[in-house]
Amino acid sequence: MTDLTEPFLKPETRTHRQYEALRAHFVEGLETRKAAERFGYSLGSFRNLGTKYRRKPDLSFFFAEHKPGPKVNPEEPLRLRRDRRILELRKNFDLSVGDLSRKLTDEGMPAGMTTVQRTLHQNGISKLPRRSPGRREAALRPVAAPAADARELNLAPQRLHTEFGGLFLFVPELVRLNLDQMVNDSDMPGSAMIPASHAFRSLLALKLWGLGRPPHVMADILDPGIALFAGLNVMPKRSTLTEYSGRVDPKRCLVLMDRWHRALNSLETDLEGDGSFDLDFHTIPWHGKDPETPIEKHDVFKRSRRQKGILAFLARDADARLFCYANAQVRKKDQNDEILRFIEFWEQRHGGPPRELVFDSRLTTHANLGRINAMGIDFLTRRKRSKSLLDAIATLPQSDWKQVRLNNVGRIYRTPRVLDQRVQISGYPEDIRQLTVCDLGQEQPTLLLTNQMKTPANQLVDRYARRMVIENAIADAIDFFHMDALSAAVPMKIDLDLQLTLMASGLYRLLAVRIGNGKQTAKSRTLFRNFIKAPADITIGNDSIEVRIGRRANNPFLLNAAYDETDIAVPWLQERRLRISFL
Repeated sequence: MTDLTEPFLKPETRTHRQYEALRAHFVEGLETRKAAERFGYSLGSFRNLGTKYRRKPDLSFFFAEHKPGPKVNPEEPLRLRRDRRILELRKNFDLSVGDLSRKLTDEGMPAGMTTVQRTLHQNGISKLPRRSPGRREAALRPVAAPAADARELNLAPQRLHTEFGGLFLFVPELVRLNLDQMVNDSDMPGSAMIPASHAFRSLLALKLWGLGRPPHVMADILDPGIALFAGLNVMPKRSTLTEYSGRVDPKRCLVLMDRWHRALNSLETDLEGDGSFDLDFHTIPWHGKDPETPIEKHDVFKRSRRQKGILAFLARDADARLFCYANAQVRKKDQNDEILRFIEFWEQRHGGPPRELVFDSRLTTHANLGRINAMGIDFLTRRKRSKSLLDAIATLPQSDWKQVRLNNVGRIYRTPRVLDQRVQISGYPEDIRQLTVCDLGQEQPTLLLTNQMKTPANQLVDRYARRMVIENAIADAIDFFHMDALSAAVPMKIDLDLQLTLMASGLYRLLAVRIGNGKQTAKSRTLFRNFIKAPADITIGNDSIEVRIGRRANNPFLLNAAYDETDIAVPWLQERRLRISFL
């Protein structure tokens, strides 16, 4: 052995040792164990090394290539190299601040326009003179969409692709309900470019698609499908939609709500209820500064606190699962009497009072309960628990309690104990029935007040338990329809937002009823995800518009509901006949 051969036979570096060991095994045929012993590996480690080489027999790992070129000093900070590169590019190419920022990002030294401008200023380099468009470096720039104009709608034969294909499943119901006539009869504002019905359909499309505010549509402003649904060449911009919400008079919304429910009742569907309604308040939080009209503080139960907001009154048909009344003009001094205004509204529109009202203890006063009883309306409400009242109940013997069974088999607590009494309360002119319910999963008993003296206790308890569904329905409206997201710039003008929420919720209920197959109770977000959120190819012909929805797992439900048989003339699309098909 000489000094020249020793470095080959006794490698010192890790890479060289791996190379010689693999060469001895694969080239010289040395056994695995002997190769491992010669080069100081354990048997397992050498086997892993051989397996790695078999998977990728690449020797370039052992021989690093040295490419000629400028040497970068690793000790030099990135900031200094970046500043030197900025000065070099400006000197040689006269690039602008924006061009320099993009160039540095491409070279792996990202720098914002502020950083580039500061570097140039510190080195005494002034701004470039304004250049003509031909001398500027090409860059991607936003595409300006044309102005929305119903007169510019192009229905010449063509093919389009849209991500909003599922919206057209609502078109047959909008035609049957005659939405255009409804909006015009309500005297909604409009213009020659964007008529009232087109502006209303644009805002309704946002609610149906679950977009919270008009600014959220800007990402899809160029999609031809949502514009075609509204009957426009392009969707209106966020400023137009926001300004429109502020222009609507709250009285016009009340008229529109009346027309809407008259149209719903005229349809031969399963949406007609039995006259029983769930009532509740909801506070829409306000986070800005007070406008000229002061914003009052109300309870926000979702956050368990009081804060500034607009108090909205909601009425929901319990059987049809449909919101049928909303009022966002409730002031704190009038909130106890809002239930009476709802009764008056219902009598004027339907010729008689509601059959039954179910609500929470904070909705109204005992005196108003007496007025409701005098009108012949059944009610069921919760009573506020006081310490003295609970102490008195605790002294009653166990023999006074009766165990009942609830019909709602989905509940965990199906056999509560009930204490049925007739009591007197302040402000109520006669005796009232009080049900004290225990074993409902709460630490303290639940107290219910009602004027239904002959109805079995288990039916009343079960009915109030189902009333809790309204809180889930309101939560669904807050979550999917963004009830708390106001589109109007004026905070007190939220009536149109609330009305759009009611109408969008009603359209989803119509969709659920038509689909059937257990979907009647599905939440709006679930229906959107399963059926509405679907891209489509649109073919516009001389007298028809065909919407071809892509392949989806839930399409058989739509086929079973005969959506593929749709053939209806759409007034706002120049009477073209809408046809829907599925891949």
